[in-house]
Amino acid sequence: MGVAYHANYFVWFEVARCDVLRALGENYRNLEAEGIYLPVVEAHCKFVSPARYDDQLNITTKVNLKSQVRVEFSYKLERGEDQHLLATGRTIHASTDMHGKPQRLPKRLQTLLT
Repeated sequence: MGVAYHANYFVWFEVARCDVLRALGENYRNLEAEGIYLPVVEAHCKFVSPARYDDQLNITTKVNLKSQVRVEFSYKLERGEDQHLLATGRTIHASTDMHGKPQRLPKRLQTLLT
């Protein structure tokens, strides 16, 4: 059909999320080494216009600390050449330990994500 598969949008959101954490001086590997996990508990995507093969894509990502145990990332996906809106989305993550038990984010992370 010449368009990107819908599930790829969530992969692109994940890449953007990792880039934001890296830009803030954190990364998932270090968080998990500290026993902090951020599994997705909600994921939403509103498809506005299809991404086509070979489109250059830009993703704007924002972080919103919802509580001491929940973080929301919001995404705006645009085609690079003309900034045409392709999709918007969000993911909500719970802070857990390695066994999936909810835990508060450390204060340094709460501060970083606000």
